[in-house]
Order: sequence, then C-alpha cells, then structure tokens
Amino acid sequence: MQDPFGSLSPRMTAGQIVTEGLLVHEPGMTASERDRRAVQALAEVGLDPALRNRYPHEFSGGQRQRIAIARAIILKPKVVVLDEPTSALDRQVQKQIVTLLRELQAAHGLSYLFISHDLAVVRAMADHIMVMKDGRVVEEGSPDQVMDAPMEEYTRKLMAAAFAATVRTG
Repeated sequence: MQDPFGSLSPRMTAGQIVTEGLLVHEPGMTASERDRRAVQALAEVGLDPALRNRYPHEFSGGQRQRIAIARAIILKPKVVVLDEPTSALDRQVQKQIVTLLRELQAAHGLSYLFISHDLAVVRAMADHIMVMKDGRVVEEGSPDQVMDAPMEEYTRKLMAAAFAATVRTG
C-alpha cells in the first residue's frame, strides 16, 4: 500500500487484517487455522506474532507496511502488485522493506509488479523496467539498459531529474 497509515482499518486488529482475505478465499478454514496462518505470516515479515491483537495505530509506518505485506502473502499468491510500497517511509525503513520483499520473493518464487516514482528503489527491485508516460509504455528493458543508457528523450529527462546527473544517451 502507498499509505501504511491510512490503508489499514482502525477497527480491526493486525491479526484480523492479515487473515481477512482468508475469509473470502478459503471460507472453510477454521478460526484456529486462520490464526495459525496469521502467526506464520507475521513472523515471516519480521513482526512478533504476539502483537497480532493490537490495532494499526499502535504500529509504526514500517510495521504497518509489514502487516500489509503479510496480508498479501498469507494467500500464497504468485504475483503481488506493489503500488509505491515505500513512498511514505524514511530511507532506512525503505531499505528494510526492499530487503524483506527480496527475501519473500526468493522464498516463495514471487513475481512483483512494482509501481514507483522512486527510481533508486526501482533499481534495487527491478529485473525489468517499463517507463510509462501518459498511460503508454515509452521504453522498457533491463535496469542497466533503461537507467544507464536510455533510448527515449522522456526517459533521459526522467533519469536526469531523478538522479540530478547527466545520463549518457544510447
């Protein structure tokens, strides 16, 4: 979620938030099995499962983002859409979340559709980059191709603005 402070229901505990999707996607699951899965998912994202009965306002932004990630991975997806998942976090917490996402990706064979304006985070996460302008893809390729040797003028300007440096043309 873009906003870990506003994206979690204040009326639900962390455990309820994490297991909410199971109610829809695995309706036959018992409450104790949902709780077991919540414990597992919270531990996997680096949160103490004993905190699952606390409410979102009792967690930091980075912890809330971990709750949102646990909510996604508890369903055992193949693809996760991440929309600006680090935008509301400070750089140190951003680095922790990127590391966590990489670890989860390796552990579960996940694919991410990572949407971000933060090109440093994109570079840290991406295997393949697509640059969009006005809803259309204007350039795509490996991070090295797109970020170090962009072919399109729009991409060159984007890189120059993002990194405040001259980017060589392709």
